[in-house]
Amino acid sequence: MALPKFVTPEEYLRLERASEEKHEYFRGEIFAMSGASREHNLIAQNTSRHLGNQLDNQPCEVYQSDMRVKIPSTELYTYPDVVVVCGTPEFEDTQLDTLLNPTVIIEVLSASTEKYDRGRKALFYRRIASLQEYVLIAQDNAQVEHYQRQSDQWIIQDFNTLDAQLNLLSIGCSIGVRDIYKKVIFRSE
Repeated sequence: MALPKFVTPEEYLRLERASEEKHEYFRGEIFAMSGASREHNLIAQNTSRHLGNQLDNQPCEVYQSDMRVKIPSTELYTYPDVVVVCGTPEFEDTQLDTLLNPTVIIEVLSASTEKYDRGRKALFYRRIASLQEYVLIAQDNAQVEHYQRQSDQWIIQDFNTLDAQLNLLSIGCSIGVRDIYKKVIFRSE
């Protein structure tokens, strides 16, 4: 798909829904998303599967990488690696493909996205009123960062051993760091 220089959010959604590739949108610009590594896919799948199993009989839904999220205050449309929404999902329109009220967002870091995922994107995510927890997972070593909303501030927990346990209190789930990294081979540089 040839990307226009500047488009409205409505034009972006029309183009995106007709595209075979995924793109992010931010303030009039469209950005192509690159493919993910084996490790990235395993981590996202492991995390999504463990959360989905725990939430099977709960009023929550788990989406992996294909659910677009809109951050209204910034006009950012993006595709987190894993998204959980509890309660009634709110969507931008009747297409039901752009979520507005995520409860938990999980991003798997890569060399090309780490700075953005930790910086501007994290700041934008934290502006979502419904968001209670934000998790960053490294793919090249056992490193999980957990941001949890507590009143008007965000508390961070850092896990860097495979024996640690990530507790997502807002959705009542727990996942071992070892389970997040199942079948992932860390390559030494």
